[in-house]
Amino acid sequence: MLGRSFQVIGIPWPDLNDGLFYNDVVKPSDSGMSLIEFYSRKYKSSAPLEGWLQRIQNEQITIDGQVITDPETILRIGSEVVYRRLPWKEPDTPYLLEVLYEDDEMIALNKPSGLQVLPGGVFQQRTVLTQLQWWSSKQSSSVSEELHPVPVHRLGRGTSGILLCAKTRLARTQFAAYFADGTSCVGRNRNNTMEEGTKRKISKIYRALVAGIIHDDEVSIDQPIGRMRYPGVAQGLYVATSSGKPAYSKVNVLERDEQGKHTLVQVEIQSGRPHQIRIHLSSIGHPLIGDPLYVAGGQPNCLHSELVDQSFAEDGVNYEKQTINMFGIINVWNGMHRIFTH
Repeated sequence: MLGRSFQVIGIPWPDLNDGLFYNDVVKPSDSGMSLIEFYSRKYKSSAPLEGWLQRIQNEQITIDGQVITDPETILRIGSEVVYRRLPWKEPDTPYLLEVLYEDDEMIALNKPSGLQVLPGGVFQQRTVLTQLQWWSSKQSSSVSEELHPVPVHRLGRGTSGILLCAKTRLARTQFAAYFADGTSCVGRNRNNTMEEGTKRKISKIYRALVAGIIHDDEVSIDQPIGRMRYPGVAQGLYVATSSGKPAYSKVNVLERDEQGKHTLVQVEIQSGRPHQIRIHLSSIGHPLIGDPLYVAGGQPNCLHSELVDQSFAEDGVNYEKQTINMFGIINVWNGMHRIFTH
């Protein structure tokens, strides 16, 4: 890529996003409960009792479309309860995206570190998906009607690298099949090798800087990855666990920094479990430099704020951006197309 220039897309982020709506339907177990009891019990990690009282009095809650300001209103089964989170300023993130490749079906972007791919937590607007949607809306009307751009895989917010995006629904379906190709075979044979992965139409390769010196030139990791229940994390936390789903990573050492006690590695993954590289490298005692979450053993750093579920964080919450030393390379075989970086 040296010496080449690429088209750049991206629109500066507005100061505030559009806010967010959280919908609930009252279940039989919640029927008869007061509005304040419902929110302060069910979403106590979002705000204390006083915070929910303020939101109710601020006309941010509706029941079946009607604004409710009485916190003692009794809920009835089947009613739709909606909390409207006010617009907030999301953390500073990059917005410019280099277009590395584009045709009628796909677009390959150079995702910078610090930019989230899909909405989640405090990042509801400042994402790659939003920039793709804004870019699509600026195309000519005939072209825009056919475009439905969406990322077809994820890169962590702190990871930079090639991000593939489908431009049409058909392309999205095809890419989903490509990424699923071979993943289901992981774990069926404990003698999995990456040679099996070369048959796949898409291979995922990453480079990462890890703590400590890895002495073997090549390491294979087949540590299963699964969720564990953890306070404050609504959907659970992914960790190294024998009860998890099969996962396979092949690690090749590129450079060893004996003085700095760091190792530069290249990692090819056959499966695509959440946080797989972070968990796998930490599980062998070499966590990524700059990773605030996973420590040696593939377990979480229980004291770090990344563990806190921020999907219901208070309006106007602040967030500290983390940068992880990793970037991704994706080799794509699709007819005559191969995308790669050096």
